[in-house]
Formats: sequence, structure tokens, C-alpha cells
Amino acid sequence: MLAKIIVCIIAGLGAGIGTGFAGMSAAAVISPMLITFLGFPAYEAVGIALASDVLASAISAYTYGKHKNLDIKNGIIMLISVLVFTLVGSYVASKVPNRSMGSFSVIMTLLLGIKFLVKPVMTTKESQADKDLKTKIIQSILCGMLIGFICGFIGAGGGMMMLLILTSVLGYELKTAVGTSVFIMSFTAFTGAMSHFTIGGMPDIPALILCILFTLLGARLAALFANKASAKTLNRATGAVLTGLGAVMVVMNFL
Repeated sequence: MLAKIIVCIIAGLGAGIGTGFAGMSAAAVISPMLITFLGFPAYEAVGIALASDVLASAISAYTYGKHKNLDIKNGIIMLISVLVFTLVGSYVASKVPNRSMGSFSVIMTLLLGIKFLVKPVMTTKESQADKDLKTKIIQSILCGMLIGFICGFIGAGGGMMMLLILTSVLGYELKTAVGTSVFIMSFTAFTGAMSHFTIGGMPDIPALILCILFTLLGARLAALFANKASAKTLNRATGAVLTGLGAVMVVMNFL
């Protein structure tokens, strides 16, 4: 029981910090940690992670919105597309072997961390590309389909992919992209968690409560810091956290 408490606290804080800093899905941290250190079934671990993501993303979105770093209007179209394909991804995930899902989650955590360290997102508001409305709508729908499927399937990478797409494809600057990302993720996480629990049953309650509480705490603190920090600092902090966690879990998997 002590091991479960320690792992859930560390996982929750790590996930919350990632969410508040860069709109990272909590599943990128919580899922592989529950799978690697506590032996949770992958599908149950993802359900707990997505449930933890709901309040953490919501409080982060509120914080970014308060600092005028949230674009709700242009995120609605992507949100609808993401929600639909989150359900599809969640159903497909229920048919995939635990080992496959767990390995994917661990590798994704490490790769995302390295990406943020090597090639940080440094887009500015001034560099936002001019695109016609039709192009933006089509891109939002297609990108939302991909993000939603990944979020429902494994969670890991859903928030990060959304962040990369908002900055690289749709031209958002970093903080607005993070704010919009966590706004969308609060809905996708809720949808994904409910579908996971409906299909797979209720998860381990103590682990669920601990992960939710400490993810919420970490997200709140990180979001407050992120809105005052530079983009370079956000990239380095998020990359360091993800790379460290990913490396540890890869080593654990081979022991």
C-alpha cells in the first residue's frame, strides 16, 4: 500500500506539472508509472490517467484564460472532432494487449521529452500564418480526428500532439497553444475516462483518488508558473521531466 501511495503521488505531481507547463496529457506520465511500478493493467492505468486529467486540464485552462492565453472560439471545431474519435480510440484500446499499450506509452514519454529539449516550440503570436477559414476548418477536423484517437487509445501524446499541431500547423504561439490545448483536453479526458470505465469497469479507487488530487495540485502550480515564464523555460522544464521519467521507465522495463 505504501508503494502505491508513493508512486501515485509522484505520478500525479509529474503529470500535473506536465499538464500545467505544456498541455501534456496526464496519461503520458501516470499510465506508464502505474504499469511499470505497480503492475496495473494498461487499460485500467489509462482510465485512471484520463480521469486525473479532467480537473487538472480544467484548472490549467482557467489559469491560462485568466492570463488571456486561451482561444476558445477557434478550438471548438477541433474539440468536436477530438471528442468523437476519443470514443473510437478508447474502444480500439480495449482490444489491444496490455504489453503493447504499456510499451507504446513508455516510449512516447521518452521521445516527447527529447523532442522538447532538442527542438523546442518557439512560435510567437506575430508569426501566426495567414490562412483562409476553410483551410483552418479542414485542418482542425483532420487534426482533431488523429488527436482524439490517440487520446482515447493510450492518452500519451494526445495533449502533446495537440500542442504541436496548434503551434506548427495552426500557427499559435506557445502559451495560447497550451491554454487552448488544456481546454480541449479537459473534455477529451472526461470522455475518454468515462468510456474506459464503462467498457472496463471501475479502477482501483485509492489510486484514482490519489492521482486526481496530486495531478490537480501539480497542474495548478505549474500553470501559475508557466504564465509568467518564458517559452524557452517551459520547453526545457517539460522536456527534462518527460525525458527523465521516460528513461527511468525504459530501464525498469528491461530489468
